[in-house]
Amino acid sequence: MKIATYNVNDVRKRIDPLRAWLDVTAPEVVCLQELKCTEAEFPYDAINAMGYEALVHGQKSWNGVAILGKGVAPLEIRRHLPGDTADRQARYLEAAVLGLVVGCLYMPNGNPQPGPKFDYKLDWFERFNQHASSLLASGHPVVLAGDYNVVPTDADIYATRSFKDNALLQPAPRKAYRDLLESGWIDALHRQSPSKSLYTFWSYMRNRWPRDAGMRIDHLLLSPTVARRMRTAGIDREVRGLEGASDHAPAWVELSG
Repeated sequence: MKIATYNVNDVRKRIDPLRAWLDVTAPEVVCLQELKCTEAEFPYDAINAMGYEALVHGQKSWNGVAILGKGVAPLEIRRHLPGDTADRQARYLEAAVLGLVVGCLYMPNGNPQPGPKFDYKLDWFERFNQHASSLLASGHPVVLAGDYNVVPTDADIYATRSFKDNALLQPAPRKAYRDLLESGWIDALHRQSPSKSLYTFWSYMRNRWPRDAGMRIDHLLLSPTVARRMRTAGIDREVRGLEGASDHAPAWVELSG
């Protein structure tokens, strides 16, 4: 079974590259981020024609997350992080699908920092970690997949000189991510490639895709019971080069059983 995550960066605009990717790879579960549309605007018919059922948590023009099941409808568990009932941004969706609990997340970017956007990122990260701890304690098989908007280490970015003030590389979010790993979550991509740099995002600016000037900000974290089933993990880099594609590439993990 393959579980994938993809920041599609406007699902209605990227239907063609999304279809091209799914036609070739056909993962059983897909987490999408940055839909940039409401549930009513989501292209359900096009997704159904690709063989997937969609559970959607949308927001007009911004954010938005979805979980797709190949030939099966994901069963919703929750669509907001606990801990702040006033936060209505569409950044988290959790569902049961094919024997797994799947959390799809779109972490706040946090730029510019310091400032209120960075404060919101840290608050959201704290609430996410608290919820992740409760999921670990449940003993359920869980995958937390999405755009975490954090570069875990300097090895996960092509260069750091121009990013010293970027929210994605600041000590606090990096520590929050490290806390997840230290609590028991397994970073599938790092486990697959502990010494080779892997990138999932290349900005449209400054010719960064042709120069391979990327960074790894899309992650799949596995609970211990799921990690024992991991066969392999990777990034479908070629999707970033398709005409009209997102500035992210899909990442995935393949499990036994």
